[in-house]
Amino acid sequence: MKRREALFSLGALIAAPVAAKKANAEVLHGYPQDMALDPNFLPKTIKRGGARAFLTDDREVKTLKAVFDRFIPGDDLGPSASEAGCLDFLDAQLSGAFGEGASVYREGPAQPHEEQMLQKAQFIATPRERYRTGLKALETYARKTDGASFADLQPNRQDEILSGMEIGEIDLGKDVNTKAFFELMLMNVREGYFADPLYGGNKDMAGWKMIGFPGARYDYRAYTDRTGQELNLVPVSLIPKD
Repeated sequence: MKRREALFSLGALIAAPVAAKKANAEVLHGYPQDMALDPNFLPKTIKRGGARAFLTDDREVKTLKAVFDRFIPGDDLGPSASEAGCLDFLDAQLSGAFGEGASVYREGPAQPHEEQMLQKAQFIATPRERYRTGLKALETYARKTDGASFADLQPNRQDEILSGMEIGEIDLGKDVNTKAFFELMLMNVREGYFADPLYGGNKDMAGWKMIGFPGARYDYRAYTDRTGQELNLVPVSLIPKD
């Protein structure tokens, strides 16, 4: 086939679906009346303060609460991380697909040069396992260096330990990538504080109110010309109305 013929043939193929679509539209007499989503595909609302699936050890909960509340302490601008439901958020995440590392490649080989090449470490352990190991190691470190549980230390000392973890001056042991564990906790507390309340955190949409985010509204076209202006919109959550 010559090049000119090939181009004409391609044009015919492109034009054909248009004609067919027009013809089919003439014989289309109805459409599905029930357009509601299957409830099984809708996210489930997380209930705060109820029985937890993963964070069931009191020592782990106390340690994690202390860490989260140093990351986001309560003040005049809003509640602390734990008051906003970040522990409930994390429990739900660790109990599900995130916790089991469903979307993360965890097979070998995990070589030392991987972190240098990818700018982040490869983890064979799941986030669920990393939390369990990391919280235990943090508690062990606090008791060894300060003679007390991490949750019972003074806030300034807690900050010193967390800062040391962040910059790599503190090592929680061979079983923990200390800096990466710090980053994991910081990422998750941020997610819990600013995610839709449907997922357990951001209680009363406090995080959204703090930054002026209007939430999960259907349409923002009426405000597209008001960039940088205070909209004073009441935040809207994905939690279904009764």
